[in-house]
Amino acid sequence: MADIAGIDLGTTFSAIAILNSIGKPEIVPNAEGERITPSAIYFDEEDTEIIRVGIEAVNSRQLNPDRSVRWIKRYMGDDEYRKSIDDKQWTPEELSSLILKKLKQDAGSEHGEITDVVISVPAHFDEIRRKATMDAGKMAGLNVIGIVNEPVAAALYYATNNDVSGRVLVYDLGGGTFDVTVLDIDGKEINIICSQGDHALGGVDFDNKIVEIFERSYREKFDADLIETDEDRAKYEDEAEDVKKTLSRRNVAKKMLYGSAGSMKVEISREDFEEAIGPLISRTDMLVDVILKEAKCKAGDINKVLLVGGSTRIPTIQGRLEEKFGFAPEIAVNVDECVSLGAAIHAGLTKLRDEPNEVSSGVAGGLKDVKLTDVCNHSYGTICAPRDSETGQYVIENSIILDKNTPLPCSKAQTFYTMVDGQTELQVSITQGEDKDPDYVNKMATEIFELPAGRPANRPINVTYSYDANQRMHCTFEDVDSGSVLEVEFAVGDNGQLSDKNVSAKAAQLEGLKVK
Repeated sequence: MADIAGIDLGTTFSAIAILNSIGKPEIVPNAEGERITPSAIYFDEEDTEIIRVGIEAVNSRQLNPDRSVRWIKRYMGDDEYRKSIDDKQWTPEELSSLILKKLKQDAGSEHGEITDVVISVPAHFDEIRRKATMDAGKMAGLNVIGIVNEPVAAALYYATNNDVSGRVLVYDLGGGTFDVTVLDIDGKEINIICSQGDHALGGVDFDNKIVEIFERSYREKFDADLIETDEDRAKYEDEAEDVKKTLSRRNVAKKMLYGSAGSMKVEISREDFEEAIGPLISRTDMLVDVILKEAKCKAGDINKVLLVGGSTRIPTIQGRLEEKFGFAPEIAVNVDECVSLGAAIHAGLTKLRDEPNEVSSGVAGGLKDVKLTDVCNHSYGTICAPRDSETGQYVIENSIILDKNTPLPCSKAQTFYTMVDGQTELQVSITQGEDKDPDYVNKMATEIFELPAGRPANRPINVTYSYDANQRMHCTFEDVDSGSVLEVEFAVGDNGQLSDKNVSAKAAQLEGLKVK
């Protein structure tokens, strides 16, 4: 039995890996015998108690797109997104839990019950999205012991399977997200320096550019629309994905287009494709420049570039990286599998740190030399109103408490003060971002902290932010005089009130579903 696992919950594909008896990660094929599972869901029409996940869901999508879900990861943590199926409003967390449930079931049938897991997330995910991912795991019946950033997971697997040292840049371009991370590797010791990312940039966006070429070509020939229904769009999105993959192997891809005005053959060259996705690739180039500046290094200081994610197979991406760094990027690990394999290693390290007595001697021995130091991927602060020393006026600003790239685990505190006599409540906000201007940072949580009545102004409020090694943040606000404490929980769903109790209730509701 292998009860420690890592999961790559991807935008287009997902995978699960377990730690074997000597602490080595192994991919677990799904029930269909495939090592990766499409992150696609289809609610069966004939038997509404059955939910299909994986390749069968992809194949069914063109028949009834209204009962299909793909790319749900892009909506993770979005409290407004709902998918209506059979009078039920499905949240992104619930839908993601169905994918996780499929992975858990398939792995469990071969290796016994999967209990403790680490799930990977894009490095740029904020606390709401991280909490939502953990909630999805809990709804699937998993004990989520931690979260790991996708490029960090890939680097973990890379470093433990290759003899490497030096400064490494991980270029992670998947189906829906892009991350770039700079880290130092010395044997099995890994130190993360910094990360950047874009949650709306990946293979799906490249597919959409090909769909646009389809539509433009058809309109030029017939002066008519190629795509008129949701079924048409689902069909040509799948065709576009096939063209993208073909153009990574060949210079030209051909397809037949069937519309209401007639049929035609379209040829798309690799050059056409590269021109269409050029602005998107330029966004990745820009983020590479940003990360190098943030890491205080130049392209010449990077010893290796490691590719992660299926979209890095696109030749122009590899070519542009080689041109920038002066050497070819490495595909030393499987770009589709390395994140889940690294997440399994991270799960083992987490268990060793938190519950060493629960880890077998074989697993402990296999991981004993692996050391990882991760960092905060964002700055976190709160909104305050200090008095301007020159004007004497209160000025609203964002005060950063935890700086970006602080090594984990970490904890920092600042003291703020009430503003007026008799103040009985304080609106507290948790912010993410680097700017002092509140208009240019994300407000991740806002709550009211009730204070005792009848006190003068300038009473101290201690604010403590902690970030643990499992990539979760904890925020407390303490009224020093009274000892009253407010702990802010990051939550989504149900108007931001998806508490642990509610997550458990939803898990019970979903437990009886037949996921195949």
